[in-house]
Formats: sequence, structure tokens, C-alpha cells
Amino acid sequence: VAYPYFVVALLLFGLQMVFGLLAITKYLGPDPIKSFLPFDVSKEIHTNLLIFWVLTGFMGGTYWLVPEESRTELHSPRMAYWALALWTLAGVTAVVGYLFGWTEGNKLLEQPLPVKLAIVVVMLMFLYNISTTIWKVKRLTTTEAVLVSGLALTALLYLPALLTYDNYTVSIYYRWWTVHLWVEGVWEMVQAGFLAYLLIRLSGADREVMEKWLYVIVGLTFIAGILGTAHHYYWIGVPSYWLVLGGFFSALEPLAFLGMAIYAYTAMRRSGLSHPNRMALHWTIGSAIFSALGAGVLGLAHTWPSVNKWTHGTMITAMHGHMAFFGAYVMIVLAMITYAAPGLFGHEQDAGESPAGLWAFWLQMAGMFGMTMAFAAAGITQTYLERILGLGYLDTQHKIQVHF
Repeated sequence: VAYPYFVVALLLFGLQMVFGLLAITKYLGPDPIKSFLPFDVSKEIHTNLLIFWVLTGFMGGTYWLVPEESRTELHSPRMAYWALALWTLAGVTAVVGYLFGWTEGNKLLEQPLPVKLAIVVVMLMFLYNISTTIWKVKRLTTTEAVLVSGLALTALLYLPALLTYDNYTVSIYYRWWTVHLWVEGVWEMVQAGFLAYLLIRLSGADREVMEKWLYVIVGLTFIAGILGTAHHYYWIGVPSYWLVLGGFFSALEPLAFLGMAIYAYTAMRRSGLSHPNRMALHWTIGSAIFSALGAGVLGLAHTWPSVNKWTHGTMITAMHGHMAFFGAYVMIVLAMITYAAPGLFGHEQDAGESPAGLWAFWLQMAGMFGMTMAFAAAGITQTYLERILGLGYLDTQHKIQVHF
């Protein structure tokens, strides 16, 4: 069942990169197709595809992990296939709709209401299938519990996205209940669940020791992640106490990602990277390190209100966002795919490594690091020219194009 989910996820990943390249090409100009595909639409499709394919990977990874951890067969493969068909149809409908202007306009949650309702139905089918599988054998590991809890909360926190508000401040306020509490909250539980599973399988580390780290990560996620939402409220017109809450709890958010990096390093030291599937090890350890850098260090770099008032909405935000999302969620999904692939095709685990796979890994690492540094240089320049010297927005954009 996991196989078709992984295939769809990778196809959507490729499509997302195409629209990303298209967006940066249009940004640099000239843009002969802007009349029917403007920059904002290509960017909208790029960001939506990212969320969509990562969630597809989450579901595929869960369909692989839960039967293995519970030592049973999936409750209903047929339901999983129907859910994937509806999910893919909803995604294609959303993308085509964006091309024709069918959008709700709420950033990152632009999906029209019928598409959102289809997404809710798929999430309910998925959660029913997984929970019934676990209930059937009455076996629930800590890894499974953290993973499935994160996915259940993902579905619950999508509900605010179904509501619309005429007041822009109110709309933004509730948008982050979905977007922030996903990517800097419950998705960290999903990442931690996959990370625990992979490190136990790949490093041979003691399950009890590894799963104790999960409690630490979940605790940090709930302590810092929930109230850390406040850093999105700094400048949207809400009371000033959000500045204090955002500054304090956002500074704690990197601790969860730092915990995951230490977690991975501990497992690596125990195993010496001896598992034959070295490609899965690369993506797993890479996810822990890159998320600590992107979400932790780069997030902390501009989360303080006194800094954020200058950097908010500049390329500094893109610097943090690209590296954080890639490290935390893209890499962990690719880790699950590379770990599961040999088993899906009936091969030995060392069949997961190839020169092409290693080239793909290091090229993506180099590309993402280079992109992050370009965003950083452009963001620092933009902040100085636009926010400090007072140069106009378009004039500033023209001057920072050299970084791309």
C-alpha cells in the first residue's frame, strides 16, 4: 500500500520543483507567459504542492511503519487505495483551479472549500484505517503512538482552515492555527516518530533508550511550539503582549530540533553507520542535522521581535523557511522511502544504495545549502537597503537579483 503513495509523493515533488524553477525564472524576468501564469500563481502552486506531497509521503510512510510495528496486516488496503485516488483528484483539482483563479486567497490555505472537504474525508479514512489496524492486535509502540498522534492532530488542526473571515487580521490569526501548529508543532511529532523508527532499525540502538527521547521531543514541541505561534502575530494588529510571548517561546522552539540532532548523533555513535542501507542513513541523519540548522539556528536568527521588525517579509524569511522545511520534512520522507524501497521490491537492504542515489543526495544538499545562502545574502541586503536606508521595494528587488 505504501508504494503508490510514495510514487505519487515523488511525482508531486518533481512537479513542485518545476514550479519552483518556473517561479525564480519569472522573478528574474523577462516573463513572456505572465498574462496567463503570473508569478503569484506559480508560487501558490509551488507552496501548495510542497505541503501536499509531504502529507502524501507521511501517509505512505505510516502505511509502511504501522503494520511493521504492530506486526499485522493493514486493516483495509482497498480503503487506502480509494483514499489515495480521492487525495490525488483533490490535489489535481486544486492546482488546475489555481490556474483559472479558483482560490480562496488565504496564503498556504488557498484550496477551495470542496477541495478542503475532500481532504478532510481522506484524512478521516486514513486515520480510521490506521487506528483500526492498531486496535486489531492491541499493540501500540511509543513510536507509533507519537506518529499517529501527530497525524491525528494534523487532521484536527486543519479544521480552522475550513472557516473564512472578512476581517484580514482575524483571518491571519486563525490561519496560523493550521499552518504554524502543523510545521512547528504536530509535524515535529511526525518527524520524531519516523526518526525514532529509522534510528532503531538502522542503528540497532536500544528501543527503550531511543523512545525516551521521543517524550523529550514531544514535551518541547508542546511547550514551545504552541505558544511559539505568537511570532506570527507580531505585526498583524493584535495586542502587544504577543511580542513578549513570541520572543520567549519562539526562542525555545529550536530545542526540539536540537534534541532530534542529539538523538540522531547518539544513535550514530552507537552503530557506527554499519547498516547496509547507507542511503536511508544519509537521509535520516541529514534530516536531523538540517532541521536543527534550518528550523533551529536560522529560525532563531530572526525570531526576536527586535530583529523581526526589520527582517519580517524579506528574503530572510525565505532563507529560514526553505532550509527548515527541507530538513525537517522533505528529508525524513525521503529517508522513509529509501528505507522502504528495497523491501517494497523484494531486495536486500544494501540494494538501496547506488552511485545515482548518492549523487542525488549530495546534489540536493549542495543545492539547498546554496539556495539558503543566496536567500541569506539577498535578505541581509534587502533589510539594509529597504528597511534601513528606505530604498523603494522594486528598486531593492532589482538590486538583490544578483544573488539569484
